[in-house]
Amino acid sequence: MDYPTIAKPGLDDFSVRPNLDRYDALRESFSWQELRRELDGLPGGGLNLAHEAIDRHAARRGDKVAMYWEGAGGEEEQYTFAQMRDLTNRFANVLRGLGIEKGDRVFIFMGRVPELYVAFFGILKAGAIAGPLFSAFGPDPVRDRLEDSGAKVLVVTPELRGRIAHILGDLPDLKHVIVVNKNGRSQDPLAPGDISYEEAMASASPDFDIVPTTEEDYSIMHYTSGTTGKPKGAVHAHLAALQHMATGRWALDLHEDDIYWCTADPGWVTGTSYGMSAPWTNGVSQVIYEGGFRASAWYQVIQKYGVTVWYTAPTAIRMLMKAGDDIPARYDLSTLRHTCSVGEPLNPEAVIWGEKVINNQPFHDNWWQTETGAILIANYPFQDIRPGSMGRPIPGVRTAIVDENGNEVEPGEEGDLAVQPGWPSMFRAYWRNQEMYDSKFKNGWYITGDRARMDSDGYFWFVGRADDVINTAGHLVGPFEVESALIEHPAVAEAGVIGKPDPVAMEVVKAFVSLHEGHEPTDRLRNEIMGFARQKLSAAVAPREIEIVDSLPKTRSGKIMRRLLKARELGLPEGDTSTLEED
Repeated sequence: MDYPTIAKPGLDDFSVRPNLDRYDALRESFSWQELRRELDGLPGGGLNLAHEAIDRHAARRGDKVAMYWEGAGGEEEQYTFAQMRDLTNRFANVLRGLGIEKGDRVFIFMGRVPELYVAFFGILKAGAIAGPLFSAFGPDPVRDRLEDSGAKVLVVTPELRGRIAHILGDLPDLKHVIVVNKNGRSQDPLAPGDISYEEAMASASPDFDIVPTTEEDYSIMHYTSGTTGKPKGAVHAHLAALQHMATGRWALDLHEDDIYWCTADPGWVTGTSYGMSAPWTNGVSQVIYEGGFRASAWYQVIQKYGVTVWYTAPTAIRMLMKAGDDIPARYDLSTLRHTCSVGEPLNPEAVIWGEKVINNQPFHDNWWQTETGAILIANYPFQDIRPGSMGRPIPGVRTAIVDENGNEVEPGEEGDLAVQPGWPSMFRAYWRNQEMYDSKFKNGWYITGDRARMDSDGYFWFVGRADDVINTAGHLVGPFEVESALIEHPAVAEAGVIGKPDPVAMEVVKAFVSLHEGHEPTDRLRNEIMGFARQKLSAAVAPREIEIVDSLPKTRSGKIMRRLLKARELGLPEGDTSTLEED
């Protein structure tokens, strides 16, 4: 179905004139080096993301609120840029006292509490590499990431420490565990050797000279899932701050007096790039809401804090749609002037629903991924929306659709979505995996793994993934990681995992397992396997469905054919089966 274009008003009719109002002209004249002059930098020509996001604004408007925090229990706290500067300095001093040096990895495993944001920027000030972890992870994903990165310090809350306590002894590189007991929520005593965040911060100095870092020094490491093997650590540099600032202005249209809310978990790249760096490099106040999803609670947050710019995910939007149009009518959403979405393709119905129900605000989709580090393609506030389209490339970045040889194809043709390397927030490496990193580039392009097409006006349209990676509620799940956990169950002989279409989450994880001899395919065993997987992986990653089969389709070389599993599940043509092993 073709959806009508959503026309935007003239520039003079916007309540706040968009930052980006001359797209073609800016693309022609734009220079990253010119924009770089807006950042302070460090003495000697260096650059540090924490300075640009926190200290730069603390020096100019230190009393401005950086964070409005609301806890799951209704607690409320505010932090100014000056307070954030002092707190992040204290945490940097804590790390220095533990012997942390430039380039060391420090990982964070917490929910949305203020201490997470303090720790994140304190790590960067200390010159270390910050590794945020999704708070819903189970023990196995945490162990894999800490082990691969060689993390020396883990910052964690008591509840999550309890979840992974049995794996900590398996990590020889991990030297220190810092436990954050937010507002004394936990009454459990510290484990032997653990460090109390509160006690360490109380004795740390609020003065700290940022460790000299260059724009190419590593700053953040996010693990991303692939079709094969364990997740890979995509590492970004401090220069990413430049693109976070720019896209915060262009795509999110952040202005100095905005109240901004990003709903992404800080364990994912959206939660760091656009839940920390983009708003604060632009000196914008933002809301952090610790509570989980509930439609009425989310609308209440917008009303209570006067949110003006809202960045959320398609799955969340579809859940809001499912909750009904009458709920938002009970709240004052009149402060909203710009709404955006990211994480997975945004279906046209959701774009139109926003215009109808959310203060006449259609949701603006945009595209990027962990490896790109920041938005590369967007629908902009001034620009007409073509529902279903990702939009057009940001200034300073060249994107294209290419064939299997890396050659550009004509408008309208499907191919691989590719980006010309050199954008500021581009990942600089897969941690200790140069071969995998090199494989992502072809004929002068970074090949994203997404299939898409471009129309004659330069709008890009998502088609699908080129591999087996599953996008469930905006989280990319590698089938190999799930399969590896399943076959650890004593009854499971083999496992194959696919993404099954879902009206809310886009895809859910479905597993097909075959059993060892002596085990019967009962409902009780299926539920046991599902619970086993959730304990190891977390409910967000573990299979939503498990089907027990006699055998799995494999190639003659023994590789499980996930493509065939998916085709049979969805009733699609099976395609070439010439490599399928004979029964």
